[in-house]
Amino acid sequence: MKERPVQHNPPEKMAKEDVLRIELEVLLQEHRDLDDSIQALQEKGMGDQLTLQRLKRKKLALKDEIARLEDQITPDIIA
Repeated sequence: MKERPVQHNPPEKMAKEDVLRIELEVLLQEHRDLDDSIQALQEKGMGDQLTLQRLKRKKLALKDEIARLEDQITPDIIA
């Protein structure tokens, strides 16, 4: 008796909104981590101004990206 080959169904694709939500969570965590790093450097007086400015710029860019993703997940509805 011959065995039939096992057929694997391709994994279900995630919905676009689910992918966006995961990306959003990753960015939010990175934003929080940067905020903690900036605060720790300032409290300890260890961060030079250039490093702090770079971290703050990156944090601001993340905030813009977060806002963009949030708009894609929940678009404005014009009534």
